[in-house]
Amino acid sequence: MLELRHISFEVRDDGPEKEIIHDVSLTVPDSRLVVITGPNGGGKSTLARLIAGIEKPTEGQILLNGEDITGWGITERARAGIGFAFQQPVRFKGITVQDLIRLAAGRALSLADACDYLSRVGLCARDYIEREVNASLSGGELKRIEIATVLARGTALSVFDEPEAGIDLWSFQNLIEVFESLRRDISGSSILIISHQERILNIADEVVVLKDGRLTAQGLREEILPGLVGTASAVPECRKVSEKGDAVC
Repeated sequence: MLELRHISFEVRDDGPEKEIIHDVSLTVPDSRLVVITGPNGGGKSTLARLIAGIEKPTEGQILLNGEDITGWGITERARAGIGFAFQQPVRFKGITVQDLIRLAAGRALSLADACDYLSRVGLCARDYIEREVNASLSGGELKRIEIATVLARGTALSVFDEPEAGIDLWSFQNLIEVFESLRRDISGSSILIISHQERILNIADEVVVLKDGRLTAQGLREEILPGLVGTASAVPECRKVSEKGDAVC
């Protein structure tokens, strides 16, 4: 279980300090899928980076299963069981998908095991296992491979920062199916997704609303979602269009 207690975060850009997160307290229980949503610029991605250890809070505490991890860095938190997936997955020239999954697992992994992780995110293993994690892969493919590495890592808490960002509509639909599958298979671990997409909100157990760096609502999906649909906090469809003419999220 993850607990945030009165978390605040300030930055200084050659001027007065600016508060990005203000006195946020929330709990992410075990075996739950929680979505943090809210308007753009509300502090959602900053909160995700604070949880992962990329940033350190100005005030407050972060606890994982009762242990204070506030001062821990990203490597220590990863070892403790917190996985983090970036908006734009990193590409690794010269490293194959199989290598990446084995590195993520941190243990000897058979080819069959690596293929199983790919299958769980909807990828045909024989088409991807030997491919390099480079520019030849689409945004949607990279997102699913990154999720496969999170599965291989066996994290207690998996944090996904706007997983829909920059992918085409077809890939987004497949991404929803992956998260629905993960939600069904949750056992003892938790999933935290930063998103404003209604279809992702619809598969959450709990929804947290962050606006102007402040927590404005938190509760079961059935309680929170009706008040969000049709507002700037939740965008029902992928509406932008890429240079190639594909709808992207």
